[in-house]
Amino acid sequence: MTVLRGFLWLSLLWLAGDLVVSLGDLPLSPGVVGLMLLTSVFVLRGRMHEDVAAAAQPLIMLLAMLIMPGVVGVFWVLDQISGHWLAVGLALTLGTLLSVASTLWLMRRLLPATPSEVTATAQDKIS
Repeated sequence: MTVLRGFLWLSLLWLAGDLVVSLGDLPLSPGVVGLMLLTSVFVLRGRMHEDVAAAAQPLIMLLAMLIMPGVVGVFWVLDQISGHWLAVGLALTLGTLLSVASTLWLMRRLLPATPSEVTATAQDKIS
């Protein structure tokens, strides 16, 4: 049931992202906007929702398969973007650096800093 509730959260935030993109006429993917909303919810709560974590775990194991269609799709438009190699290279580099930096920031903010904090948290949950 936990995984089902987590998928419901993910689906609702994806639909909210779709609504924001449609109403705002934004040139962004609804999935990206939904993930930004999800990140905002986690930052406001100060921690990750357990249901979403349970639903996300199987998706993380399939991440390469989820990314593959977009990567393969680039080969179909390679001739159209060949003249813009500098912009594509900068976008890839900056996008990678920003995603790594934001992931590190979120991990430091949402995960316990030391193993003793993990042990204390686990003991609090048991008692």
